Amino acid sequence: MEIDTVRKLRVGVIFGGRSGEHEISLLSARSVLDVLDPLRYDVTQIGITQAGTWVIGEDVLGSFEKKSIEHLKAATILPNPALQGVQILRKVKNGHLMKLLTDLDVVFPVLHGTFGEDGTLQGLLEMAEVAYVGAGVVGSAVGMDKGIFNGVMQANNIPIIETMVVLRNELAENLKLIISQAENMTAYPMFTKPANLGSSVGITKCRNQSDLLEGLVEAARYDRRILIQRGVNGREIEVSVLGNDKPEASIPGEVIPSREFYSYEAKYVDGTSRLLIPAPIPDEISKRAQQLAVRAFKAIDCQGMARVDFLLDRDNGELYLNELNTIPGFTSISMYPKLWEASGLPYSKLLDRLIELALERKAENQKTERRYER
Repeated sequence: MEIDTVRKLRVGVIFGGRSGEHEISLLSARSVLDVLDPLRYDVTQIGITQAGTWVIGEDVLGSFEKKSIEHLKAATILPNPALQGVQILRKVKNGHLMKLLTDLDVVFPVLHGTFGEDGTLQGLLEMAEVAYVGAGVVGSAVGMDKGIFNGVMQANNIPIIETMVVLRNELAENLKLIISQAENMTAYPMFTKPANLGSSVGITKCRNQSDLLEGLVEAARYDRRILIQRGVNGREIEVSVLGNDKPEASIPGEVIPSREFYSYEAKYVDGTSRLLIPAPIPDEISKRAQQLAVRAFKAIDCQGMARVDFLLDRDNGELYLNELNTIPGFTSISMYPKLWEASGLPYSKLLDRLIELALERKAENQKTERRYER
């Protein structure tokens, strides 16, 4: 779909959010806002605080970065197709008054983690009939929950690492049984992680039973569903996927963590992890990673974009699909845009293509009948 060049597209970039990945969202948003072409797009910045308040105003992102948001105005997007756009909220004696700030042609969510990447925001935008970048409700929700995602991968014969899922309330009731089941599943080391979070938040490498106990408690801080996963002596291989019904895969890249595994600190704090693009792996493994990435993308009905992460086992040469991220990082050091740039699609053109895909999907959705008449 060609973008209308007669009038600039009105794009709402949403960032922040009620998530442990709030700060990473701000980093991604900074990169996106710096690259979106002002000659093509009329951009409205929409911030969501960690308390869940939506705000607009002048330089919202800068205000979030400075942690000075008192001057910003409360705003919302309503799940009502008749009232599309960003609404400003103003307090009055008996409630709030709403005033339309701007219509939106497309929303670009740059929200990582809960309430942004898990289908909740996508559901709101679907009800509002606003085009938006990235996966829909189903793809977002399944991609976000690693436990359910693993089940879908198994059903599609896509290789994954041995994993078990436990609930937070089971830790107090059946801790000994959980430990026993985990130790029967695999030897140490294991990894514990929240089922519904990214950026390596809440992940622990467990070398013994004491570590496992601590890791379960740490993961339970961030989610009610917790994964226990077999540790793999693996190389971290990543593939970027782009498209709707006919997705394409980038060349693979490899992450060389600066720490023992690709932790939050290794990703965003110390800045010394290295990205090797293309990944120094045999052609047959590269092609298999691309094929599996596209298969996984289609299996969860993902759309728009995804970064698919693999572990290549150093001990047996097996390639395991580890995660699929429906809103991957867009920071200056993020693998998703770097892989596409190395594949021949520069950052600015990548953003253009993602917006085109959002508009294409809305046009396709509008072909669906919403009434049944006999």
